[in-house]
Amino acid sequence: MNKISCAILDDEPLARDILEQFAAANSKLNLIATFSNAVDLKEFLKKEKIDLLFLDINLPEISGIELLKMLPAPPMVIFTTAYPQYAVEGFELDAVDYLVKPISFARFQKAVAKVTNQKSSTEITFIMLKSDKKMYRIELDSILYLESVGDYVKICTQNKNLIVHDTIKNIHLMLGYSLFTRVHKSFVIAIKKISYIEGNMVKIGETLIPISQSYKENFLKML
Repeated sequence: MNKISCAILDDEPLARDILEQFAAANSKLNLIATFSNAVDLKEFLKKEKIDLLFLDINLPEISGIELLKMLPAPPMVIFTTAYPQYAVEGFELDAVDYLVKPISFARFQKAVAKVTNQKSSTEITFIMLKSDKKMYRIELDSILYLESVGDYVKICTQNKNLIVHDTIKNIHLMLGYSLFTRVHKSFVIAIKKISYIEGNMVKIGETLIPISQSYKENFLKML
């Protein structure tokens, strides 16, 4: 697999230096640029494409969470912050991970490993999932949507539906974010399978799926 191209946005010089050192020490990362403000990063992303962004949440002009919501085609994101209370909102935006400062190199490496797994998943054409004591091969192209049902996830495909004991976040990570997107805390849809969007609903196959307000802006920008 090619190296993961990445950038850093943090307004604190010491935090930037640490992340730069960590990125340089990880053989899987290719650090393209480092930024101290959101304006410069936004201009950069208009011209360049990266795989991963290390994004500080507490920025002076705009929060990292607000910035991510504004990006039309955001890269994978690992949030960095001194304030752990933002973790839930960060993960609702499908952040790959959330690093609380001071960040250790071991914790940094673990976060990058998650990115590596996710990036690899976009290169596969099928996944294997266990349901009813059997392992099923599921072609990515056949998946319509995922639905969270308590402690289980319903995998709805063109041929059959499977119920697996897992979280929708984990299954979405396996599928990757380039072909599948979250539109609701309980739904992940296949972008290629969209028939139409009307108001706060999206039609996938024969099913109407709700689009929650917290995901709507990012979802529409992806399209």
